[in-house]
Amino acid sequence: MSTFMVSVLAFVAGVKDRLSSEKGATAVEYGLLVALIAAVIIGTVVVLGGQIDTAFQTIVDELPDPPAAP
Repeated sequence: MSTFMVSVLAFVAGVKDRLSSEKGATAVEYGLLVALIAAVIIGTVVVLGGQIDTAFQTIVDELPDPPAAP
């Protein structure tokens, strides 16, 4: 094998190693993104939970009573 071919094979092997190691980093980044979204949703529910409960209770109170069963 020529030295050029060895160099090309080493370069390709290095690129493969780099790409395979990036997959783990990508999974961690997606995990952090999901955790951030979950934290925002939980925070919103905690902060606005009472107001949402009051709004739904107001709607329920305004609904007419159901007709009596025959």
